[in-house]
Amino acid sequence: MIANATLKALRRILRATDGGNRKLATATGLTPSQLLVLREVEAHDEVTPGSIAQRLQFSHATITAITDRLVDLGLVTRTRGERDKRQILLNATEEGRKRLSDAPDMLQEIFAERFAALPTWEQAMILAGTERLAVILGAGDLDAAPLLDTGIIDRAGAPDGQ
Repeated sequence: MIANATLKALRRILRATDGGNRKLATATGLTPSQLLVLREVEAHDEVTPGSIAQRLQFSHATITAITDRLVDLGLVTRTRGERDKRQILLNATEEGRKRLSDAPDMLQEIFAERFAALPTWEQAMILAGTERLAVILGAGDLDAAPLLDTGIIDRAGAPDGQ
């Protein structure tokens, strides 16, 4: 009985994640990871890919792949640094800023806000339970970014692979 109730709760989380990703893709044509990177670029003029990787806790290779896609879509530009020509600087384009303004609240932002409002003991309990679930499901050692998305985070298109 409790196992089934837990599976149902997990299924609801997966469905909410998928629905949030579809809503985001419909509004912006972007995946959650692409939107996060675009937000970081827009928030910090002439930001480096390395600093974005550090802030978002993504690998440098992942940020490079996502940035390539954002450049291809005309949402981000790359320029060389004035002082250090080896340095790559990223800037959001007008179209990138428009997509950001069209974007709905991401499910992970809603989660973060509501989670932060919980008492510390309850946050720790939820973390312990979800970590244990990951181990039970054989996913305890999988590398994962702090992102509510079920797909590969540097995929090219929208959540369904478009």
